[in-house]
Amino acid sequence: MQMVEAGGISALTDGVREADENNSRGYYEFEPVKKLRADASWVPQAEGKVVKVIAQLLQHLPQGHDYRVVFMDRDLTEVLRSQTTMLKNLGQKTPALPAAILARTFDQQVAKTKAWAAAQPNVELLTIGHRAAIERPASIAAEVNAFLGGTLDETAMAGVVDPSLYRARG
Repeated sequence: MQMVEAGGISALTDGVREADENNSRGYYEFEPVKKLRADASWVPQAEGKVVKVIAQLLQHLPQGHDYRVVFMDRDLTEVLRSQTTMLKNLGQKTPALPAAILARTFDQQVAKTKAWAAAQPNVELLTIGHRAAIERPASIAAEVNAFLGGTLDETAMAGVVDPSLYRARG
């Protein structure tokens, strides 16, 4: 999200979930996205902007729009470790299921989402590896820029990547 916004596309966010010790640059979220399954009335407002949508909700995007999805693919062990750390920091309960079961479930959901996207004539999908974005920001910026039309500032995109924020490694 930060790369695309730095490159020149506005992000649709609401600032409800502010930056904190878990994510010092903020969460780039838009609360109505969480209710996409039941209410997609906000989608026209997102035209021409970058919006964070979790994988499990992508298949609820309404027809009648064309979507370019930059799918950030991250090692699910890292995702789970990061989420567990965040929940602990916030004083909330951590998942009761073992990490291996959660990872397998998430992996199945991601596979289902990618299959769904591949079958949609109005969805273009570019999968980017999270680790690759950290390790090779300039080449990933070029790839994302080409996918999104070639008008973005790749130097600015690569410049926002901060490897020191990559703490939950697999």
